[in-house]
Amino acid sequence: MSMNDPLGDMLTRIRNAQMRGRSTVRTPASKLRAWVLDVLKDEGYIRGYETVAGDDGHPALEISLKYYEGTPVIRELKRVSKPGRRVYLGVKDLPSVRQGLGVSIVSTPKGVMSDAAARAAHVGGEVLCTVF
Repeated sequence: MSMNDPLGDMLTRIRNAQMRGRSTVRTPASKLRAWVLDVLKDEGYIRGYETVAGDDGHPALEISLKYYEGTPVIRELKRVSKPGRRVYLGVKDLPSVRQGLGVSIVSTPKGVMSDAAARAAHVGGEVLCTVF
């Protein structure tokens, strides 16, 4: 089955698993997904992830979700740049999520990073998603 938006699929799987109170969730593996998960781990939104063999033999990412006193750490997870409408912003135009309490994940020429890291590296790029 072909998938139009693999990153959007991963974010939806995370949201659905958190609504059900799951401790882990699996998603097909790709470099972009792993890079986004690296940013989520560095910012403290997930415990971590590891590459495992999926049910069909293809590699998968098993994501360990993080909870605080029974509630998910990730309150809001939104896809910004979609296959039908890509959103590219310069370093001066990068959005601040919830007055700096949240994080925008940006794909830049220097790699996938948070909005704060992109401002520090003085690069803009494609805004993939926002997390709060």
